[in-house]
Amino acid sequence: MAASDSADSNYAIFRECVSSIIVARSNQHKPNRAPKRRPFKLKSAKRKDNAKSPDPSEEVSPEELAEFIDFIATEIFTTLPNALQTLSYSALQHSPALATTYALPLTLSHLESLSNPLPTTITDTLATYSLSLEAPDLLNRALTEYIPAATCPPPVWATTRKSACEICGRDWIPLSYHHLIPRSVHDKVLKKGWHDEWMLNSVAWICGACHRFVHRMASNEELAREWFTVERILEREDVKEWARWVGRVRWKTR
Repeated sequence: MAASDSADSNYAIFRECVSSIIVARSNQHKPNRAPKRRPFKLKSAKRKDNAKSPDPSEEVSPEELAEFIDFIATEIFTTLPNALQTLSYSALQHSPALATTYALPLTLSHLESLSNPLPTTITDTLATYSLSLEAPDLLNRALTEYIPAATCPPPVWATTRKSACEICGRDWIPLSYHHLIPRSVHDKVLKKGWHDEWMLNSVAWICGACHRFVHRMASNEELAREWFTVERILEREDVKEWARWVGRVRWKTR
């Protein structure tokens, strides 16, 4: 996975961590008196009488709260070191030093170094919602949830059964699992360093017709080297055409 893809995926994880903290700590989602400096402009503060602060009794909509959470998460996430933004199970396997650096709980000195780049406007914005949270405190709580979520090991692949074929989408026919990295080339994969050992048993749940198509479209070595995820397979034009065609094949009821 490219670093940019990993960062995008991890941002979604981080935003969810921030969201759970803010929603749990919010005071019925009602804004407090506006601070002197307001980096995030609340929609509810746009009043016809041009009042400078929102009405404390006016509830904030879920949509506005979601916008607020996204703003806070983005402001914090973009200040994190690249290694933390792209943290993953694979990254920890390749770097014991990285695993030590981000072992929980984070040390006070490490937390301070991560908190220093945070813009002061984050705390001002948090005060708008009466969350009683300082930016470093929010960062610590978010990272405590984010790091385990971003670095969790892959599931036991054979237990990830789907209800529909991952290629054609048909959900009324039997499925079997396809080894995305064919077992016959596992030794070569490890020798060449194409993938980590923990990836060898990754599977896709597909129907018999799609299973045969996949093995016709490429050799086992090509599958292991180039087409080792469902997402990569589905990028091929021949696969897209096949999926559209076979997805219309239905058996007649007796």
